[in-house]
Amino acid sequence: MGFIAFLVLGLIAGAIAKAILPGRQGGGWIATLLLGVVGAMLGGWLGGVLFGADLGEFWSLETWLLAIGGSIVVLLIYGLIVGRKRVD
Repeated sequence: MGFIAFLVLGLIAGAIAKAILPGRQGGGWIATLLLGVVGAMLGGWLGGVLFGADLGEFWSLETWLLAIGGSIVVLLIYGLIVGRKRVD
């Protein structure tokens, strides 16, 4: 899968993950792209390590599910980090 395809996959996976998660997550489309790409990388890496998944095809259901799952994990972690408000 090429670099541009990976960016598109990450953007779409990040948008789907934001739609799945309840509540408000900050950030615009650039944050969605970055978190989606990081999530797609995390999901792909975990899928390869744990399940031996082959992520070479853009239109593979396995690729999309792992990318979306990774994006959800990254968005949850991002929400925990950024969502904390300091009380002084």
